[in-house]
Amino acid sequence: GPHMLEIPKDRRENLQKKLFHMQQLLPNSGLPNLDRWHSLFPLDTKATRNSTCFGYPSWMYKAQNNKNGRHFALRRIEGYRLTNEKAILNVTKEWKKIINANIVTVHEAFTTEFFGDSSLIFVYDFHPLSETLYDHHFPPNNSHNRLRNTNKIPENLLWSYVCQIANALLAIHNAKLAARCLELSKIIWENNRIRLAACSILDVLHHDSPNRKTIEELQQEDFVKFGRIILALATNTPTLNFNNIDAALATIVPRYSTQLRGVLEWLIKPSAPGETKTVETLMPMIGARFANFANFVMQESDEKEFHLMRELENGRIARLMFKLSVVNERGDSCGVHNWSETGERLLLKLFRDYVFHQVDADGKARLDTNHYLNCLSKLDASSEEQILLTSRDNATVFVVSYRSIRQMLDRAYGELGKESKPSATGATI
Repeated sequence: GPHMLEIPKDRRENLQKKLFHMQQLLPNSGLPNLDRWHSLFPLDTKATRNSTCFGYPSWMYKAQNNKNGRHFALRRIEGYRLTNEKAILNVTKEWKKIINANIVTVHEAFTTEFFGDSSLIFVYDFHPLSETLYDHHFPPNNSHNRLRNTNKIPENLLWSYVCQIANALLAIHNAKLAARCLELSKIIWENNRIRLAACSILDVLHHDSPNRKTIEELQQEDFVKFGRIILALATNTPTLNFNNIDAALATIVPRYSTQLRGVLEWLIKPSAPGETKTVETLMPMIGARFANFANFVMQESDEKEFHLMRELENGRIARLMFKLSVVNERGDSCGVHNWSETGERLLLKLFRDYVFHQVDADGKARLDTNHYLNCLSKLDASSEEQILLTSRDNATVFVVSYRSIRQMLDRAYGELGKESKPSATGATI
């Protein structure tokens, strides 16, 4: 039936919401237009400025690029005065190379005074409908999800997060960089996909710091922060006191597997003397879980491809409808009086009647979506099947194949194309 060509309701609604969020505007926002960015829209869920991670107040905006029309996420570091332009160029040059499914891609950074101060702006990919991992699992008390943070997070979901963060760190550490700002409030969540959303910022802010740590030290800190994120989720305590790690780890024992506890201990506790933690060392510890996660992702990919194939069919049918609509009932055209009623075009009109204007025995309109789709699919496939086309006065009958009708349609459309001026877009059907 026709429902076979539709995306499932929940997926369709989710995509529609994403498109709405992408296009959402805020008139009279008071936000400036920057040199190459316009239509700024605030993405922060809280009115308070967040300064814990960076040491400066920071804000998030959605904005549209003047050049390509695409939407991006801008993170503004308020009140920061850049002293070394190379800090931006060197850092973003390295981070731009990292394209990873669990990292929000970094595009560029620049300074601006359009906000009335000296601000540093980082440009990232925009992921509509995302929320922070903190807000997802620890929503405010007035939220309709306020009871969610009292529930145990399923272990397979925690392992999914472990696999995704490990995947991100593998790419970052192999590029001789460090994630640094690994916090619940700086990781975004959307449909259980998580992405590190604040990469590169601290690299710029601390570029010329006299107390700057080595990349090796920062990478070791990444593992500790990684472990603390998962432990905070496992204990349902976002503001976990990490002075007593053993006590915190002990609280998860009845709730989660010893394997998860073992991974968290390895992440959080200091390495043995002479040893350095690496993602390559971590991978065998989570290998079976990673295989489960990869299998789930591939199955989901198969499902999405199945629905994409349906949409491809929809697109083909839509293009046929465009052509039929352009040719049918055309009137005078191509120097011919009543063009669409003469020659082969008359058969195309009768085919339109055959598909869409059928009536039942009582002369009432027969509405049958299956019939429409069936006929158009056969037309698209140039089927050799023959059908009976009858003129409205029943005086003339034609027996013709779908293949012949398709050839007539393409010829008629091509004839119109020869006499028309190219469209502004130059697009063809």
